[in-house]
Amino acid sequence: MKTDRVKKDEFEISTDPARLDFKMVHAFLQDSYWASGISFEKVRASLENSFCFGVYKAGEQVGFARVITDFARFGYLADVFIIEEYRGLGLAKWLMQTIMHHPDLRGIMKWCLMTQDAHGLYEQVGFKAPASPEMYMELNNQPEKMQ
Repeated sequence: MKTDRVKKDEFEISTDPARLDFKMVHAFLQDSYWASGISFEKVRASLENSFCFGVYKAGEQVGFARVITDFARFGYLADVFIIEEYRGLGLAKWLMQTIMHHPDLRGIMKWCLMTQDAHGLYEQVGFKAPASPEMYMELNNQPEKMQ
């Protein structure tokens, strides 16, 4: 799999893992509702074992998303964010469009994600509530404060 990058105005999205700012991603995630208190080690492991997309302005990372995938049948979208200073510029929508049209991810048959507050963003790229929620199961091993 090659690394890719796309540009739009002064922003860039890249899949180059060498460009990821692990400290910035950790700082954001540890304060998020979905990963509150997560350790740096867990963030590093999750990034190293996922297909990651960084959003950059002048080389500084301002956004992030990752896909946990087998590149064939399944993709789980996680940790999507744009830092507050750059929200409202359409970067999250552009990031989602870039992910969903990435050539290495186009053949994925089933996508999923979990969100508390961004349904409108994901609906714009085709996500919707599960057709058969009774088929969905989970095993949650997160500490109580992260549930």
